[in-house]
Amino acid sequence: MIRYTLACESGHSFESWFPSGDAYDEQAARGLVSCPICDSRKVAKALMAPAVARTDKGRTGGPAAVSREEGAVEAPAPAPVEAPVPMIAEPERRLRALLRAVRDQVTRTADDVGARFPEAARAMHYGEAPSRAIYGEATLQEAHALVEEGIAVAPLPPAPDDRH
Repeated sequence: MIRYTLACESGHSFESWFPSGDAYDEQAARGLVSCPICDSRKVAKALMAPAVARTDKGRTGGPAAVSREEGAVEAPAPAPVEAPVPMIAEPERRLRALLRAVRDQVTRTADDVGARFPEAARAMHYGEAPSRAIYGEATLQEAHALVEEGIAVAPLPPAPDDRH
């Protein structure tokens, strides 16, 4: 697993874990990596310091043990560890719960028409099929075309925990 610090085009910074560097590259190329604050998919790796494990723990006679007479300065004591900051703030946690509830309500009460969504929405709009609650899949171009025809559609909120 690898943890990257990421930043979106709006300057929001966040961290995310990936199985490997290649997995991040693949997910980013497919548009699956997005900012948890503004949902922008224009995300890039931010500059970050690598986490390097010490290999001199427990050794004696290392650089920190050199005497002051030889002109060396002892290494400073490590800073105390602060309490971990939660990666997801409470307002974001509530927003994710609300999005999950909306998605669950729609998937429970509407019919999934899959890739036939644009055709089914048109048929209901023009009175060729009875009106009912539906959801499904449409490309961005298909969704724009539906809106231009005056057909009311809205994107279904993604499952917040399934995105990364």
